[in-house]
Order: sequence, then structure tokens, then C-alpha cells
Amino acid sequence: MLSTRTRRRAWTAGLVTVVAATLGVAMSTQFAHAQTTLRDSADAIGKDIGVAVDVNKLQNDASYRNLVATEFNSLTAENAMKWNATEPSQGQFTFAGGDAIVDFAQQNDQSVHGHTLVWHSQTPSWVQNLSAAQMQSAMQNHITTVMDHYEGDVATWDVVNEVVSDSNGALRDSFWLQRLGEGYIAQAFQYARAADPNADLYINDYSIEAIGAKSDRIYTIAQGLANQDLVDGVGLQSHLILGQVPSTMEANLQRFVDLGLKVRITELDIRIPMPADGNELAQQKADFQRVTELCADLVDCSGVTVWGLRDVDSWVPDVFPGEGAPLLFDDNYNPKPAYDGVLAALGGTPGGGNPSTPGETTSPPPAGDGCTATLSVASQWGAGATYSATVTAGQSLSGWKVTWTWPGSERISNAWSIEGALSGQAVTASNAGYNGTLSAGQSTSFGFNITKSEGSTASLPAVTCTPA
Repeated sequence: MLSTRTRRRAWTAGLVTVVAATLGVAMSTQFAHAQTTLRDSADAIGKDIGVAVDVNKLQNDASYRNLVATEFNSLTAENAMKWNATEPSQGQFTFAGGDAIVDFAQQNDQSVHGHTLVWHSQTPSWVQNLSAAQMQSAMQNHITTVMDHYEGDVATWDVVNEVVSDSNGALRDSFWLQRLGEGYIAQAFQYARAADPNADLYINDYSIEAIGAKSDRIYTIAQGLANQDLVDGVGLQSHLILGQVPSTMEANLQRFVDLGLKVRITELDIRIPMPADGNELAQQKADFQRVTELCADLVDCSGVTVWGLRDVDSWVPDVFPGEGAPLLFDDNYNPKPAYDGVLAALGGTPGGGNPSTPGETTSPPPAGDGCTATLSVASQWGAGATYSATVTAGQSLSGWKVTWTWPGSERISNAWSIEGALSGQAVTASNAGYNGTLSAGQSTSFGFNITKSEGSTASLPAVTCTPA
């Protein structure tokens, strides 16, 4: 049995802070009332809900980073921590992309899952052309240097990735296997364990969700590594096809847990033949919900990560022509039915929760036109608080504004996703440049911090939303 390792957060849970500098402004929210975001629902049951992020979009797209901060408590670098990104030339390390993701995660109280140290793909040609002795030395140096750099900041790592082929459970005939033999897998874990003894180490692969030849081989490898206390968990990528969540997935997860290991859904997406219709989106919702429920119900499942934020961010259409729409948000950042499936599986309240929930104020309903706004206290401390707000269009809008008057000493200290007259007692919060255009029924969000009297309770003023 492995020693107990716990998920570490870079910052104390519940701390809310603003992203500044090159990443702009983004904010996480910790709701005290009904859980209506993926993040809050996952936090409430002690699970990770993660997303693979593109560092360029995180730095340059405000809508992207705001949604990443609001909906997820765990981040995986889609490409920025792979070998070709961190050591493109031998001994020449660069961590700019990975550091930007770690900085964003720390400033938004999110954990980071490291991906990936040893893989046959996206590894520079200089590595592939080394002799056996040189390759082993390069592998050790790469793992040690990268993990030393991120020690204390990256809680979990995919140490080896996709080492089993699709052919009857044989090991993948990669340059690693050809040069070093199958012992390279254990060696990689030995180097990783020595580099950061506190990190959780995973073996990660695709098409191992069902019990079968490939997952059997992963089981055998994991069992051997577990006996040496070299591995902490098994990552199941879960790039699934619509309607094909394996019937044996629950039993498969359980048998890895029975080895004393954690399991983690590391790269979840569910692809649909395009164009997707309503029935297919409903099936996708059921599939996402089923996979998430399997993890939520299993104590030793550390979490679920979706492989990309929006459908347009996905790798699927490039690799599977004619298929797509595999993620939780559409190209315009709107949640799809699958979002509600994941939210429900995490114990949250789909559909935005109950507007009359204590701790939230709502503008009058638009009755088919105009817009509504909800304002809620996300968290508060002695002399400050964080508010979260949602604007929902009752008609097509090209802009909106939300107004209210503070009843006491409250004043906005900083805000995100809004502009306008924010500094006085009377507030006019107008849409930012990117979130003013809404179709009927579509929602967008904004937020802000306030200062208030030390020890006082943050107030909830009446709010009014009008088209601009």
C-alpha cells in the first residue's frame, strides 16, 4: 500500500485574489450558497475539476481566462510543460509558458497538474538521436530539472505518457523502448520520485477506460511500480466517442484503486459526428455526467480534467475529420448541455441556481425583453469582499449596463469584465468590449472586489439591468 499523499494547493483554500500583469484580471469565486459553478461544486466535495489550457489564450483572451478562473480549480498545461517546450535544445531550459500558467493558478487558488515528462511525441529530435547511455542521462536531467523548477507549485505529474500500444497490450515501440528497453518506465518514476518526493506521480494513457488488453498492461505496470512506491496514480485520458462510455469503466477504476492507487480522468472529451443535433448533445450530456459521477462517487478519484475549454479549442476536428463539439462550452463561451451534466454529477445546481437564494439579489425579470442581473457575495473578509454578478439577456443585446447604489461604506476597489462609473456610491457597470453582445437567453458574468468597514457584513443592494 502506498503512503498517503494529499492534493496540495499553492495558496490557502478560500483565498481570492486578482490576476494582474500580463495575464490581465481574472477572479475565482467561492459561493456560500447553492453551488452553481463547476468549481464551487467540485470544491464542496473535495475533487479537482480541471481544464487543459493554452497559455497564449490565457494571456491574450480575457473571456478565456475569466471562464478558466471561474469554472475550474485545477489547470493542466496543454503544451507548455512538454519536452519540446521546456528543453528544445539539450541543456537549454525555458519555463516561460509553464510559469505563466502556474502564476495564473496561484493567483486564482488553483492547483496544477504537470503534463508530461516522458512521451514519444513532442520530444525534440536531439533526444531521439542519442545513444542509450546519453538518452538515459538526458531523461534523468530533464525530469530532475523540470520537477525541481516546479517543486511546491505543481502538485501532480504525468511522468510517463502513452507507453502501451493499441495492439494487444504490447508496449509502444517508441524510441524510448528501442534504446532503453522497458526499464525506462521505472527509471523515469525513480528520477521523478527523487526530484520531488511530495508530488503525486501518475502513469497516463488513452483507451484504458474499459477492462481489456491495454488497460490490463497498464494495470501490470502500475502494480509493479506501486510495489516499489514509485507511482501514486493512474491517469485515464478518456477521449471518448459519443454513447460509448464503457460498461466496465467503474470496475476498471476500482481495480486500480484496490492497488492502493489514485485514479484521475486526465483528458476528457466526447466527440460527436458533425453537425451535432439536439439528441446528440443530450447523449453527450449523459456521457459526461456518467464519467464525472464515477469519479465523484469514488473516494480515491482525485478529479476530472476536460481537454480544452471550448469546442473551437479542441484537437478533435484536426485528428478526426467530420467529428467535433467535444467539450463543455461552445465557441462563444456558452455552456452546453454537457456542462449541466458535469455540474449535476458534482452535486451542483444546473441552470444557475435559485435566484431567491439568500446572499443574492436579482433585477426584475425582463418579460421577453431587456435583461436581468444577479449580484451575489462570493466571499468576504474583515475589510473587504468579492462579488460575482451575472447578466442574462431577455432579447438580443449589443450592450448592457447594471446600476445600483451602495447603502453604506462599500466601494469598488478593482473589477473585471466591466467598465463605467465604478468609484462612487452610485455605480453604473457597463459591459466590457468583449461581453456586450448577447443573444436572447445568453448570459455573461463580471465581478469585483470592495472595501468596507472592518468586520461589517457585505451588503446586497438592489440592482437594475438595462440595454445600452
